[in-house]
Formats: sequence, C-alpha cells, structure tokens
Amino acid sequence: MRQDRLQELENGLIALVGQQQVLSDSEQTKPYRTGIRVGHGVACAVVMPNNLLQLWQTLELCVQLDKIIIIQAANTGLTGGSTPDGNDYDRDVVIINTLNLNKVILLKGGEQVIAFAGSSLYQLEEKLSPLGRGPHSVIGSSCIGASVVGGICNNSGGNLVNRGPAYTEYSLFARLNQNGTLELVNHLGIELGTCPEEILNTLQQTDFNTEELADCERLASDHEYQKRVREITSPIPARFNADQRRLREASGCAGKLAVFAVRLDSFPKPKQEKVFYLGTNNPKHLTELRKQILKDFKHLPDMGEYLHRSYFDGADRYCKDAFLAIKYFGTGFIPKLFGIKRNVDRVVAQWSSSLFPDHFSDRSLHCISQLAPDHLPSKMRSFRNQYEHHMIILASDQSIQETQDLLKKSWKTNDERSYFECSESEGKAALLHRYVAGNAPARYQILNKEDSGELLPLDVALPRNCETWHDILPEDILSQMAESFQMAHFLCMVFHWDFVVKKGVDATKLKKQILDLLDQSGAKYPAEHNVGHLYKAETDLSNFYKKIDPTNSFNPGIGKMSKSKNYQ
Repeated sequence: MRQDRLQELENGLIALVGQQQVLSDSEQTKPYRTGIRVGHGVACAVVMPNNLLQLWQTLELCVQLDKIIIIQAANTGLTGGSTPDGNDYDRDVVIINTLNLNKVILLKGGEQVIAFAGSSLYQLEEKLSPLGRGPHSVIGSSCIGASVVGGICNNSGGNLVNRGPAYTEYSLFARLNQNGTLELVNHLGIELGTCPEEILNTLQQTDFNTEELADCERLASDHEYQKRVREITSPIPARFNADQRRLREASGCAGKLAVFAVRLDSFPKPKQEKVFYLGTNNPKHLTELRKQILKDFKHLPDMGEYLHRSYFDGADRYCKDAFLAIKYFGTGFIPKLFGIKRNVDRVVAQWSSSLFPDHFSDRSLHCISQLAPDHLPSKMRSFRNQYEHHMIILASDQSIQETQDLLKKSWKTNDERSYFECSESEGKAALLHRYVAGNAPARYQILNKEDSGELLPLDVALPRNCETWHDILPEDILSQMAESFQMAHFLCMVFHWDFVVKKGVDATKLKKQILDLLDQSGAKYPAEHNVGHLYKAETDLSNFYKKIDPTNSFNPGIGKMSKSKNYQ
C-alpha cells in the first residue's frame, strides 16, 4: 500500500514539473539529504520546480498525500536545518529544492528588491552593483552560494554592523492552517491578483509597475539595529535567533512556511573604504575600543571583526585553497567549486574507496594549495607572530576619519598593541582571510581524522555589556579540545567558537557543560544560524513555530521539537 502511495506521489510530481526535475533514487537524492556540515536523513523524493506556480502545485500535492515538506535552497546552512534528520519521521519526507526559482526583481530603481526563493546573495550583489547599491550581506554567505530567502528564514546576521540581522516584513508565502488547508498569503505590499494562480503568474512575469508602489508601514530591513547595538550597558544580546522582535512570518520561520519571495531594502555602496588591522595581547584593549566606537562614533564602521590567533592559523593552514579561488576567480566560482567537489567525492566513492581516502577533494585541494607562494601580506604575518588577538575594522566615508582619530589617540603602538592602515591589497587580503576562516575547523578535522573527535561548533550571542568574553570557558573544558578556533562579529558581540574535541571525549556531554555556562552568563544561542537540528528552540521560538505551522507539516523536528503530526 505504501509503495503504491509513493508511486502515486512520484507520478504526480513528474506530471507537474517533468521527469528531469524529480529524483527518487537514494544515491541521487543524497546531496539534498545531507547538510554541508551536519545533518543527514531520509526522503522519498526531491523535486525541483521550474516556476512559482509549480512550487504551489507541488505543495498542494504533498498536502493532499499527507507528506512532510522540507523547503531547501542552496543547503549551505551550518546547523542542518534544510535537510531531514534521521529516519524517525511519522510521514514520508519530500524535499522541495528551489534553486531554479532564482529571479531577482528591482523595485524603485533598485532601492528595494524582490528575491525569489532560490535566488542567491551573489546574484543580488551582481544585480545591485551597477546601480551603486548592495544587499544586506556581502562576501561570506554569498561566496558559498547562500540564498537570499534562506538568510531571511534563518535569522542570518552577517558582519555589517549598520544593517543588523536579515529581516523583512514583506513576503509571499504558503502556510498550512489548523484545518489542514493550504493558504497562499501575499504580504509583499503589491497587488498581484486574488487567486494563487493569478498571484504567482503575475509575480513570475513581473506584470506590475516596479517603480510606483504604494507606501506600506512594514519594514524591509531592521531599521532599529544601529540604536540597539550602541546600547553597550544592556545585559541582553544585540541579536539572537529567538528574539521576538524579529520573528514575523517569513523572517525566522526556519522552513515552517513555504516562502516564495521576499521584498528587501538595498543599501548605497560607500564612496570610500579603508581597512584597519589591529593586534593586541590584552583583550581588555579590544573591549575598551569597542565601547568607545559604539558610544562615541557618529558614524559606525561597516565591520569590526575579531580573529583569535587560533583562527588566523586555522585559516592560514587549512583555507588557503578557498582564499586563492576567491582571489583569482571571484566569489561566483565558489558554488561551482562546491559542486565539483561533491561530484568528485561521489565518483571516487563509487569507483574505489580502497584506493582513495575519505574527503578526497578536500585533501587534494589542500595539498595543491600548499605549493602556491605565501598568500598573506608580510604585515599580517608580523602581527600574527606578535599578537594573540586580532581585529579588522572596515570603515567607509565619514567613519574613516573617526576611526583614524580614535586609533591615533587610544591605540598607541607598544609591546601590547599596534595597528596599521591597510593598502588596498592588504585590506582585501585581511578581509578575505577572515571570510574563508569559517571552513578551518571542518578542514582540520578532515586532515587530522586519526587524532581528533567530533566537531563542536557554537554560535553565541553574548550580552552587550559583557567584558569577560575572552575567558568564559574554563581551562578544564578547553583542555578537552584537540583544537579551538575563536572569532566574532565583535561590535555585535556575536561569537563563533568552533572546537574539535579530542579523541574519546563525549562531545554531547561537553556541549551541555558549555551551554550551561553560557546560560549563566546571559548569552543566547544560536546567534545567527538558526536552531536547525543542533540547538533546542527556546519557548518563544517553539511557540512561534507552532503558530505558523500548527500541523507540523513543514520541516518538523527542528529545534529538537517533535517530528510527529500536530506535535504529538
């Protein structure tokens, strides 16, 4: 009987989107069922709609046949939230991949945009750049092909201090109500029609005036964030996943809604930029500098990124290939590189696993990159040897002079600290080194598999008034790590602590100890990557999920919640 129902599903999907857009073979579906870092589970089918109407019709069929629906775009999330988790679901799982739905529509000359479900941050950057404007997030998420909608749904934060977390109150989405009825909700602030077919076709064809749009009171970005991040005495973190202020419909929904499109603000690109590279052996100097910037600056810098020597070394040793790829081929090449890597590893695994080691592509790229000349400027090398704590400040326009004045006044060079103003090439290298660093823990684990245990990534928002960020974790915990990597969006007090535990250490038990300490410090987690399947959703967040998805049909199990229908 179940096999008949599965065949009915497959036949129905093929009739809607075509044979080539439906995958049911387990080997073919594996890349979609497996997360980039964590997460793996079962799915009876993967379907890739070609337009918005096909997405709606696919949802209708899945609802009719009582299937679990997981909406997925680029699958670049770090917490496994866009893949199934295990095989203990009470219904069959269908993954709907939206990468074919990648249209970007410019509104009001580019002041705003509509991004379809599968459009990437890189596409958005490319679309806006000729207009002298940019999106919410820049290189980092964009360089691995992350989607615009994924950022909105997953509370992505990013490193641009002035712009806050990804957020909008304008969206077009489908939800399943308490009665099990699928509804299409148009909150884009644009009149597109009345029935789903009309709404979706009108949007798909851009059959509306993109310049003359009625004013609405909804927000298309987080207008309050600059004020919020400046509140340096607050015991509440600046941004975190469960913040009720920024949970609204598509924003923060984590796949509990099927989001077709979002409407977002864009931002003017600066006329001038300057990168400042700081080093110190006393983290209290960075704490004081942060307070001065947030308290006294009229114009905040664009970025204030912290990098511990551990992450400097990790990026240097294990991410040189990514650095060189982006430097010479651009960010647009990285999604292609990821695709090549996946295909190579798949072919190698099928051909002869005895002849080639696991993660063959990663090992090969690492080895090849070591043959290239040194990729980092000599000044950065010197600072690495001299200082344990590093900070990269990107200032633009009016904030350049403010940054120069502050550093000249309060960051005088001595044995404990120093800084330099980067040339254009040094600035690009510093920022790129910081951005590729995020892959260092995973690469370390791959290359040191025999001596290391599990990867333990933590995405932590510390209170804005926290001054002890550098010693929250005691030595008895740190001693259980084979390697530790620490970096942060420092002005926002959002920290990424990535650990590789020693062989034989119980990572689950250790993580609980760490989270208990964080709870005592007033920290929130996760900060900007969504709960996925790694974190337990706080009460406010789980209540939000239940409200927007009362039958638990979309992405069940995230936040350690029930995978069963109606959360039973």
